[in-house]
Amino acid sequence: PQAWGPLAEGKHGIFTDPELTAMGEKYGKSAAQIALRWNVQRGVSILPKTTHVERMEQNIDIWDFELTKDEMKTISGKDLGHSEIINHFDPQLVKMLNGMKIH
Repeated sequence: PQAWGPLAEGKHGIFTDPELTAMGEKYGKSAAQIALRWNVQRGVSILPKTTHVERMEQNIDIWDFELTKDEMKTISGKDLGHSEIINHFDPQLVKMLNGMKIH
């Protein structure tokens, strides 16, 4: 699996979520780094987008800690079960995507 928008463009307060923030304080990381680590620990490759050098460095700095099983479960409970970036169930979007010519 691959997450091409693992931080959901910052929607739903992911960067200020109290539980993610508390976990971040425990590990000396940001809420975003906690969310990225959660994905990696689940075997999901991540493609976080940023144009800021500081955030690029933070996105890479997720390999020196490991979330506990309970932390993983807590974060998994926040999963909406669908993309917040694109609605794959929108009939108009599906029709448009199916009608696109790539060549």
